[in-house]
Amino acid sequence: MPSASPPAPAELEQIERHRPELTGYCYRMLASPFEAEDAVQETMLRAWRSLESFEGRSALRSWLYKIATNVCLDMLSARGRRATPMDLGPAREPIAENLATRGEATWVQPIRDDALGAEGDPAELAVRRETIRLAFVAALQHLPPRQRTALILCEVLRWRAAEVAELLETSTASVNSALQRARETVQTSEMKAGDVADGLGEPEKEFLERYVAAFEAYDMDALTRLLAEDASQSMPPYDLWLQGREDVLAWWVGPGSECRDSRLVAAPRANGCVAFGQYKPDPAGGRAPWALKLIEMSAGGRVGRLTFFLDTERLFPLFGLPDRLS
Repeated sequence: MPSASPPAPAELEQIERHRPELTGYCYRMLASPFEAEDAVQETMLRAWRSLESFEGRSALRSWLYKIATNVCLDMLSARGRRATPMDLGPAREPIAENLATRGEATWVQPIRDDALGAEGDPAELAVRRETIRLAFVAALQHLPPRQRTALILCEVLRWRAAEVAELLETSTASVNSALQRARETVQTSEMKAGDVADGLGEPEKEFLERYVAAFEAYDMDALTRLLAEDASQSMPPYDLWLQGREDVLAWWVGPGSECRDSRLVAAPRANGCVAFGQYKPDPAGGRAPWALKLIEMSAGGRVGRLTFFLDTERLFPLFGLPDRLS
């Protein structure tokens, strides 16, 4: 039997233009930019192979989302859920004895905002940013996979329940029931995460410039004025997290004092917030990469949440950061 002819370039372009939104969907499902990329690539491959038999029986976008959903559900069935350190237990004392690591697959990982596409009206872009925030993505991971699918498609992408029911091959009543349970779970999880500011205006940008200067100078008096009283800090793959300005600063002058004389290099925005590559002094010379640092502003206009992702080997190339500073 002769093999099917390959799709025409125009058909491939039709599929490819959906890549950014599919990346966002798969990231919210899987909480990892690397797994999301794998899932989207597998979606594209399956679509290319089946395009000739597709024959336009449904909208191309819906068909691609159905393939992506099946890919994500298969991947989720093979592993446990991802989390942030806040999901795994209470905040603890800022002492080195409380440091413990868990496997890489445990953690929600950051994604570049621009991986989800830069086009769209301001309201759409705002929703896109809000629904990739670390707290929201972590809350999604508490949901069973099919509830997660229903919530993302209905609440984030604004699909109708009947459309989701068709994709999941179930009833509209079943989707509505799953949505109700999912909303309750996510709302509870997000309430635990606290409030963060919606975006950055000029005053916030100037504030962050002051924060960078204070951190690089390791000026604890200035940092005290810039951190929110209820500021938190986490450092995946360590499961320790800190709550409160006093404990964060106690860590920085105690076990974390090796960060003194660090330098921060601006990185593309990640998960709807500001990101920096942090480089610590290297005894061999120069400064070596230490963390991708995400800074979330509190609703009160101070630094509210600090997340240091220590997987620099993979994250620094993903964010276009240099491998070291001279």
